[in-house]
Amino acid sequence: MTDTAVTTWYLEQTDPADLAPAAAPDPAAGVTVARARIPSPEFSRFLYASVGADVAWTDRLGWTPREWRAYLERPGTETWVAYERGTPAGYVELSPDAADGVVEIAYFGLLPAFRGRRIGGHLLTYGTARAWDLAARWPGRTPTRRVWVHTCSLDGRYAMANYQRRGFRLYDTRTE
Repeated sequence: MTDTAVTTWYLEQTDPADLAPAAAPDPAAGVTVARARIPSPEFSRFLYASVGADVAWTDRLGWTPREWRAYLERPGTETWVAYERGTPAGYVELSPDAADGVVEIAYFGLLPAFRGRRIGGHLLTYGTARAWDLAARWPGRTPTRRVWVHTCSLDGRYAMANYQRRGFRLYDTRTE
């Protein structure tokens, strides 16, 4: 058996003006984005497992409800969920560093049934903008000075292009 090399790309924005917004979906599509304000291990696990099932997301599958809750209750951690006519379509999870003004887009993606419907660019735009204005929702936080994300060769084939179209710049590449 041979292992396949996985390439991981690291991308960043260093100024809110870097964000190149995607067009919002047609209002008739009924797409909305809302913050999941109540930490829910079950809902977060559902999003993670559903979005990541076909793109090899496995690192959190073994987390207990207690581990999920501890992660979700970290100050500044936010989950923003896209819905199409009331049905969860995807999510973006923001994970800020404790005090240095850096926010990671820890997870981002759409459930398979919602891909290719012009929701991904809109959700990434929304989530990135929320990363930039995170301090406004969390008094005492250092203002965001950098937003970063990583994607890999196992992720969806349009992931990298979406990040770059939204203004993220490549700053590192690793192959393992």
